[in-house]
Amino acid sequence: MSDSQVTIKLTSDEALVLSHWLEKLQMTDLSRVVDDPAVWAPIHRTAGALDKTLPELFAPGYEQRLEAARQRLRPED
Repeated sequence: MSDSQVTIKLTSDEALVLSHWLEKLQMTDLSRVVDDPAVWAPIHRTAGALDKTLPELFAPGYEQRLEAARQRLRPED
């Protein structure tokens, strides 16, 4: 097995929304959602990487920025 790495590019909106979702996922009983323990490592690694690259997670107005990002990402009806 190779130790090569995969790079995933996200927009700021995608990263913010994904980070929030991963945080919620990690706070739940993951065994209900994640049936393979091998998936936990990449989930935690991705969440940690997002936490390090998104300073707005800890800034005032986070909820408003998160909701604005969600609105921009939702498909138009």
